[in-house]
Amino acid sequence: QVQLVESGGGSVQPGGSLRLSCEASTTVFGVMSWYRQAPGKQRELVADITTGGTTGYADSVKGRFAISRHNTKNMIYLHMSDLEPEDSAVYYCHAKVGVMSVWGRGTQVAVSS
Repeated sequence: QVQLVESGGGSVQPGGSLRLSCEASTTVFGVMSWYRQAPGKQRELVADITTGGTTGYADSVKGRFAISRHNTKNMIYLHMSDLEPEDSAVYYCHAKVGVMSVWGRGTQVAVSS
């Protein structure tokens, strides 16, 4: 079974930048995504990317976040800039593998002054 491992989270001031990485244990064909969940809120889709590189974003992050994918390295990334306190959450990597939904354990992002 595919395993996903996130890295790159941390603490940053408003306006700062972070890059999250997600490594898959094997090649994933299909859509891979970043979700986030803040305390007391539902998990929400942040961005997704197809094998061919087509991307989609939540309205709240358009123009600030960029998702990318390196298929031969089994990696996806989330480049986050102009971070806001509202972006603070645990960020999860997700892959749809056939009918299975695979999640990483998450990486914490905290944005505060």
